Amino acid sequence: MARSGPEVADIFRRYGEAYRVQHDASLSTAQRRVMTAIELCRTAALGGHVEQCDHCGHRRIAFNSCRDRHCPRCQSLARAQWLEDRRAELLDTQYFHVVFTLPGDIAAIAYQNKALVYGLLFRAAAETLRTIAADPKHLGAEIGFFAVLHSWGQNLLHHPHLHCVVAGGGLSADGERWIACKPGFFLPVRVLSRLFRRLFLEHLEKAFDAGQLKFFSGLQHLSERNAFRRYLAPLRKAEWVVFAKPPFAGPAQVLDYVGRYTHRVAISNNRLIDIEDGAVRFRWKDYRHGNRHKVMTVTSDEFIRRFLLHVLPEGFHHIRYYGFLGNRYRAQKLAHCRDLLGMPVPEPSDGSSERDYRDRYEDLTGHSLRQCPACRQGQMIIVEIFDGATGPPPYWDTS
Repeated sequence: MARSGPEVADIFRRYGEAYRVQHDASLSTAQRRVMTAIELCRTAALGGHVEQCDHCGHRRIAFNSCRDRHCPRCQSLARAQWLEDRRAELLDTQYFHVVFTLPGDIAAIAYQNKALVYGLLFRAAAETLRTIAADPKHLGAEIGFFAVLHSWGQNLLHHPHLHCVVAGGGLSADGERWIACKPGFFLPVRVLSRLFRRLFLEHLEKAFDAGQLKFFSGLQHLSERNAFRRYLAPLRKAEWVVFAKPPFAGPAQVLDYVGRYTHRVAISNNRLIDIEDGAVRFRWKDYRHGNRHKVMTVTSDEFIRRFLLHVLPEGFHHIRYYGFLGNRYRAQKLAHCRDLLGMPVPEPSDGSSERDYRDRYEDLTGHSLRQCPACRQGQMIIVEIFDGATGPPPYWDTS
């Protein structure tokens, strides 16, 4: 289903080469790879296939996707697969959404040390949730949750924060009982905030002492220990933002809601308004001024710069699982949780992992890509596959 409006790929195709020339020295290998992937996504350069209706003979072409996790066009199918995998893991309990945000002064260090500091963000947030939840004064249980990293704000500037979706209860210390949260209340936010601040700063200082932090440009002076300690001093007293949203209406709402977060990229194509005369206009929500919807105009150069701020290090896992959702014992612990909650055993998978992109798109949108768009009676069948070297057959655009 092609979009009629502008896309991020259009901006890169139109202005990407000039950006590479102008910013050659500052572009990382990962940023270059992302730019190229988005530019080539769903073009003949990546190959594709021809489909033909088994009823009327109508043909159409489908070019391959780049499958890069930063590409707005490729995340819908990845999201559909992820939601499918998570469906059997939902428990019959409350679910809460907790957000951990790094202060601006730490975000500056994070940008120059992405893999390390983002990893510390995951570690400190997970330790905070598990420690407070395990305390008998609060819940006294082993909880399960997953966390999703976002590094952007609505204006595309660097704003690292972690979205955590947490089951509203957990296993008792002896594993014999399910301990549920109070209705509508998870854990005290101020307590979470204070512990998160302490744990993160402790981990950051240890990383500094181990020589793992690198500083460049305006932060280069922080390489000196006393300067680093002075830089952190105000942050030890500031209130760090930990925000707990109201609980979800029910387990079924969780998947619909969190799917918006798990595979979101810095900006989706539907927020773009137009690209004209070297300027890009896009919609954004101003959270600091009553969540007002606004339109921002930036140069194409600035748009690309902001987009590339959020390219993750190669191999970095931006979704992680903890507690009884931890990868090693997830199946056994989830089965035990379901047993304690009196839930039925989930139905086995129907082999959906083998379905192609048309089935996944139908799951996601409710529209079938298998149905012939011309006669609405036949099914589209793949009749030819081609690669980027040979290109599409000469009749690919036959109506």
